[in-house]
Order: sequence, then C-alpha cells, then structure tokens
Amino acid sequence: MKADALNPRELFGTTVHYEIPAFQRPYVWTLEDQWQPLWQDIRRVAEKVIGAGGDEAALEAVGGHFLGAVVFKLKSATAGDVTRQSVIDGQQRSTTLQIMLDAVHEAILSRGHEVEAEAIEELILNQAKRFAGRPERFKLWPSRSDRAAFELAMDNTGSHTGDHLIVEAHEYFRTEVDEWLAGVVEEGEEAAGDEKDRVVALADVVQSRLYVVAINLTGHDDDQVIFETLNDRGTPLLKADLIKNWIFQVGERVHADVDSWPEKYWADFDDTWWRDEITQGRHLRSRIDIFLQYWLTMRRRDDVLTDEVFREFVAYAKPLMTTAGDAEGLLAELRRDANTFRGFAQLSRDTVQGRFYGRVVESLELASTTPLLLWMLSENHKVPDDQIAVALGALESWVIRRTLLRSTMKDVNKMMVAILAALDPVSVEEVGATVRDYLANQTSDARTWPSDDDMITGLPGIKLYGNVRQARLRVVLEALELQMRTHRHEAVTVPPKLSVEHVMPQGWRSHWDPEPKLSPEEAADRDRLVNTLGNLTLVTSDLNGTLSHRPWTDSDTAPLKTTGENKGLGKRSLLNKYSVLLLSRDIVDNHVDAWSEDDIALRSVKLAEVLCEVWPRPTS
Repeated sequence: MKADALNPRELFGTTVHYEIPAFQRPYVWTLEDQWQPLWQDIRRVAEKVIGAGGDEAALEAVGGHFLGAVVFKLKSATAGDVTRQSVIDGQQRSTTLQIMLDAVHEAILSRGHEVEAEAIEELILNQAKRFAGRPERFKLWPSRSDRAAFELAMDNTGSHTGDHLIVEAHEYFRTEVDEWLAGVVEEGEEAAGDEKDRVVALADVVQSRLYVVAINLTGHDDDQVIFETLNDRGTPLLKADLIKNWIFQVGERVHADVDSWPEKYWADFDDTWWRDEITQGRHLRSRIDIFLQYWLTMRRRDDVLTDEVFREFVAYAKPLMTTAGDAEGLLAELRRDANTFRGFAQLSRDTVQGRFYGRVVESLELASTTPLLLWMLSENHKVPDDQIAVALGALESWVIRRTLLRSTMKDVNKMMVAILAALDPVSVEEVGATVRDYLANQTSDARTWPSDDDMITGLPGIKLYGNVRQARLRVVLEALELQMRTHRHEAVTVPPKLSVEHVMPQGWRSHWDPEPKLSPEEAADRDRLVNTLGNLTLVTSDLNGTLSHRPWTDSDTAPLKTTGENKGLGKRSLLNKYSVLLLSRDIVDNHVDAWSEDDIALRSVKLAEVLCEVWPRPTS
C-alpha cells in the first residue's frame, strides 16, 4: 500500500471519481458530533491565516488541520474516462468533505467572488461535457440509499424528497459559511479581516490546509483485512499517550533526569482511574484526556477542541520546557492540578466548592465550567476561600437561573474562556468580585444573568417537569428546602435519594376533574400548570401511579375501595406520610379541603422568591 498526507486539492483536483461501495452503511454523521466541530476547525484555521497577514513565516506556522485516514483502492483508469477509486474506509469524512466544499463554493459564488469559487468547483465536479448528467460528473458518488439526497444537495437535481442528513449537512455548512463571510459574530467579538480576506483565507484552507492520510491499496491487498485492522483491532491510543511520549523526548533533549519522571510526575496517570472512559456529552473519553483538555483551556485561556489536545499541549508547553528546571516546574504544576481534578468528587458537599461540583458539574452536567473550577481550586494559584465562595456562588446562580428559565447554555465554554481571560490581570484577592461583576455585566441573550424580577415573573409560568431532568429539579428543590430550614434556624440535612412528586397529579383526569368537566383549552392549561415549580415537591418514597393519582382528601378516596397499607389515604395524607420536608408542610397544613390551580400559581411565586435567596444576583 501507499500512504500520503493529502489535501482536498490533491485528492480531488484531477479527473477522479470516488465510489462508495454498496455494502457501506448510509451517511450517519451529525451536527453536534461531526459537522459543527469540522466547521469550527476550518474557521479557526482560516482566522489564523487572516491573522498571519501574508507573512510567509507566519503562514507556514499556521499549518493545517488533520481529518483522519481514508482508504482507497484503484478500480480503473481507462483513457478518456475518470480514474475510479473505491472508498474502502473513510466514506463519512469523504462525503462530508464534498458536501462542505460545495456549500463553500455556493456561498463564495453568491457573494460575487468568481475566481475563488471556480477554483473550489474544480474539486467538486468533473466538468467535461461527456460527464454531464452522469454520476461521473461528481468527484464522489455515495452508496445507493444516499444518492438522490446527494444529487439534491450538490446540484439541486434528483428525485429526493423529505429529510436527509446529507441535505441537512449541506444547509448547515452553507448557513455557517454565509454568516462567517458576512462578518456575523457573537457580541463582544470582532470579525476577522474584511470580506475579501475571509474569502481568500477560507478558499485557501478548504483547498490546501485540510489533510487526510490517504492509504491507496494495490490490487494484491486484502480490502477486508485492512478495514478490520483500522476499525476493530488494538487499543485506541490516547491523547495523553502522545503527550507523554513528547514530554519524555523533550526531557532527554534538555538533559533532565527523565528516569525519575515516571514516579514523580506520571505514575498516577497510568492508574486505571485515569484511563477509564466516562461520558462526555454523547461520547466516551478517558478521564486523562478530558483533564488535559480542561487544563489546557485553563492555561491557554482559549477553547481547546477535543481533536487538538496534543497539538495544543505541544504549542503551549514547548516554550516552557527549554531547560531541565523549567520542564520539571511545568510538570510539577501539571501534577498538582491533576491531583486537584481527581479530588473533585471527594469534595465535601458542605463546602462551596463541593456544592458547586455536585450541583453544576454533576447534576446539571455542565462540565464546561470545569476549567474555571480547576483554576479556582488550583494549588498553583492559591485563591483565598472567601474569593472562591463569591466566584463559584455567582456562577452557580447564573447557571441555575438560566437553566430554570430555559435559556440557552450553548455558549458556556466560551464564557469560561472569557472569564479566565478577565482573571488574568487581577490579584487573587479580587477574583470573586471579578467573576461576579463579569457575569452581572453581560447583556447578550446568550449570556445575561436573569434578575430577581425575571425569576419571579417568568418562572411560575414555565413547564419544568418534562423539560428539565429530574436530577436537576431535585437539586433545586433540595436547595429550596435547605433555605426554608435556614429561615427557621433548623440545622437539619435533607434525606438522600428523594423523589420528585407532583402535588396535583399529572393524571388529574382520573379523580381531579369533577362535573362540569374542564374544556379542552382549560385542560391544556392545567396540563402545563401541573408541571410548573409550584406543583412539585420531594417525597421519601416514589409514589406509583395508583397512589399519586388519588383524590386530595381521604373522604373522596374512601369510595375507591383501596387496599394495602395506604388504604383510604388521599393524596394529602400520602404527602403527610411520605414527605417530612417543609416544602410539603405548608401544602398539607394549609390546604385541608383542596389543592387548586390558584394554589399552584401562588406557591410558584413563593418558591421563586426563595430561589432568589438561595442563588442571589447583584441588583446592579
């Protein structure tokens, strides 16, 4: 076989036709997992090209972006025909490359940049007249189930109707490229260069700065053996393995005592705890690779992408490891931060740090806040406890309020980078105020910190149950319970493993809709209301449907002829039996005869007011 690192110009620049064999699965790449990261990588490299400003040395330093491996096998190269290649492995990235190139071509052409558009079109179509209307007009031809959608996306022909990932991918790239070329950016950011700069840089990147390792098989190679070897055999190499190898090579070059390094700095990383894979979003990744990504984000004050961890580490560490002493100093700092990261799960929930980790990182699954948490708790920074309390308290309030109001949280990773940058010039005695004030001063919809008025007027009308995961609702309700106990000066902990329960049941139609029945509009309003904050509480035992749907009073329950230990008990009595919390006490004590929609609305407002005490926000 022959393997080369090739860019799109080298892959698609000749009269070539890559065919996806019929046995290959259909196109399955998606927005979150592949399209969005790919566009972010392309945009990042393009903006570096613009930043180089035409300087040859700077442009060379920009480099490119590696997309992985693709395996081809030559089928035929008849004179006057296309050179046909069968795609043995890598059909998803090959197809996506073509979709992206076509979207870039359309966007650039629509803005009147014909020269750059023509150069990109050469990588999409075999333009000789003899190929017109034939599959060979395309540089790539997908498997049978994807062909109609591919034709529709690439040149608006074909018979496809309805949804398809290929069509969606093309629309995504076209939209993102259009906005970037137009200079559309988030609030507080600046567009890179002018439109012409962006067009030239993007055309450069998509033709010459994206790379795949193209493995070309000869006729004597066993296609299936190659495919299996690439996909099913061996243990994946972690980013941390690459980093370790590089670190020790540097150590030898600077004449450090590398024989002592494994025990001093790296032995713990070889523990199975670090190499165990845990869920991160939709992916499984080793803890050590996740830690290194967060550590680099914290150190570089920049968003580090998963695929860039090794290269970002080298770029960051190389100038800091020019002597043996400097290298050991950096590794010691890395080791201390790794110990801090490993200790997160053991933090006491009675501390600000422990509560933040338990509530925000674990229960709300907002791991993108980890770089800031790591910076706060790092032994290398020595931030005072009172400043940690102010900073993490403010961030937790920001997160909880936005989560409950169903505000977008997609910008959190960029927010953490911006906050880390804001902390750069301040002393550790100012950290808390800096974080708090930064959050309070945000004005864009994606970053605002909701006010007390926003919470009290907006939260009671929002459907929470069903839209917010129960684990997250449990965190909020437990915190409200603790705050109510604080009002009464009760130093009592909340029992573990409580269950979220509706006071008025979701199945209210069984016993909670007496004559005259609610109209369809009124029923729809009630369906929404029963899932709002004012109708939720916590119980020590999960009430099954039979118990949960009972009438409110014992007298209304008696005719149902119930059995068992809860015989004859209505919903009010069940709450009294299974909930020892103040959250339910007011409901049980002050609503003897009924629990109504007005009661739900009033309790929602009261709980929103308590919530503003638990997670306060500066008034200005």
